[in-house]
Amino acid sequence: MIKKPCEVQFANPGVKKAFDDLNDPVLKKFLERALQDIKDNPFCGIQIPKRLIPKEYVKKFNIHNAWKYNLPNSWRLIYSIIGGDIMILTIILEWMDHKEYEKRFGY
Repeated sequence: MIKKPCEVQFANPGVKKAFDDLNDPVLKKFLERALQDIKDNPFCGIQIPKRLIPKEYVKKFNIHNAWKYNLPNSWRLIYSIIGGDIMILTIILEWMDHKEYEKRFGY
């Protein structure tokens, strides 16, 4: 099986700016590691069932799948995968603490 290359991008300039401006060095290190893990294997996260994907994600980002990457200290990174013939594109949607994650996904 030939592994397709993967590119990691942020969903929009606001998400990229939030990452660039992050003042928590520990969280930023966790996120950088997650981005590398996702680049190495886009399917390393846990797929979120379609029925649980927040409607705001579908509306705001026009996605059809969502994945969760568990970060240390109960943080969550949410991303989507777009598969192509030549490469895989992963779109970073947002990251949040566990409390916000439960609220966003209705747990």
